[in-house]
Amino acid sequence: MEAAQHTVLVVDDEIDVVDLVCFNLEKAGLTTLKAYNGTDGLTLAQHNRPSAIVIDLMLPGMNGFQVFDALKQDSRTKDIPVIMVTAKAEVSDRIAGLKAGVDDYLTKPFSPKELVLRVQALLKWLPETSITATSESGPFFLDRNTLRCYLNGELINLTSTEFKLLALLIEQSGNVVTRETLFDKVWGKGGATSRTLDTHLMRLREKLGDDAQAIQNVRGNGYRLRPG
Repeated sequence: MEAAQHTVLVVDDEIDVVDLVCFNLEKAGLTTLKAYNGTDGLTLAQHNRPSAIVIDLMLPGMNGFQVFDALKQDSRTKDIPVIMVTAKAEVSDRIAGLKAGVDDYLTKPFSPKELVLRVQALLKWLPETSITATSESGPFFLDRNTLRCYLNGELINLTSTEFKLLALLIEQSGNVVTRETLFDKVWGKGGATSRTLDTHLMRLREKLGDDAQAIQNVRGNGYRLRPG
């Protein structure tokens, strides 16, 4: 799957920001869709099912979190990765976004080049999912084409980032996966902080319940999935 086949929806009430972001995404070979409020952004996402969504938090009508919640409740859009963009720079706001399940978080002002790299890091996973359709370890079964995870035969609702983290651990089952490897493979170089990784792993473990103990913390190195 070539990058040009990917479509990115950009939602922001600042027209200049939308135009700048879309210009840089298109220079990188991506197709773009534009929306200037949350309601229109949600409608475009439902009708077009883009490969990724870049959405501002502070939007008229439906704000970014409300749109994100609606996306996750819709079977057509729940697996689309989302990057939240906001002028709020407080750590608490960033953590709130990551805890809500947002795949990445970027504060204004930001470098358009950095945003493109973060989008590409999310999209980079999509071609890989078609190479090996499924993987399995112990109670875990992953369908890479649909980004679905089954735990003891039951579907677990993971975000695309949580899915990618678990998939990388399953691929290296029994071996240590360094934090640097997780950063690079999931977000791209420089695309995430330690707090970002810790927050996503915490949410992943919460969803796995008693089976979360299979993900072992190797102090000072990384993480290892205990073989089933």
